[in-house]
Amino acid sequence: MMDSIVSLPFIWAFLILFAIVMLRSNATYWAGRGLAAGGRKTKLQKHLDSPAVLRAEKIIARWGAPAVSVSFLTIGVQTAINTAAGLGRMPLRRYIPATVIGSIAWATIYATIGLAAFDAALAAAAGSPLALIGLVLLAGVAALSIHLFRVSRTRKLDKSALEDCPAITPEAVNPATQQA
Repeated sequence: MMDSIVSLPFIWAFLILFAIVMLRSNATYWAGRGLAAGGRKTKLQKHLDSPAVLRAEKIIARWGAPAVSVSFLTIGVQTAINTAAGLGRMPLRRYIPATVIGSIAWATIYATIGLAAFDAALAAAAGSPLALIGLVLLAGVAALSIHLFRVSRTRKLDKSALEDCPAITPEAVNPATQQA
């Protein structure tokens, strides 16, 4: 079936593939939403409304959109991430734009280069020691960046902590505010 779609003129192939992936991604999102809603009507409610799950839902609502968009460039992860977005009750105002962006990317890839070119690129990278080293370095840089970002966020002092500290007063920080 995919061969017959890809053999169409680009615009038609793109539109058909875009519609297919939008339907599929939204179906998995709504399946996740349904599972979350159904679970809240069972004994699982106390677990689904726990502080840890509510915190996870906030994280998904805030940071899940980029994950949804990028998942369309992966194989085997897209369904899991779209379902997780539904389970985590990601707001539609964030989910829909993310899935549209991902669907455009997916439809463009499959309407142009297709899966064969993607497989060939992976095989070439796997067969080349330099490409493999580059991928490992890229993954290392990404992991280090995420770690440094998290460390910097945890080290930030909030304003109330500074106000409670006797050694750091507004006068100590800015001598111009001292009264004579």
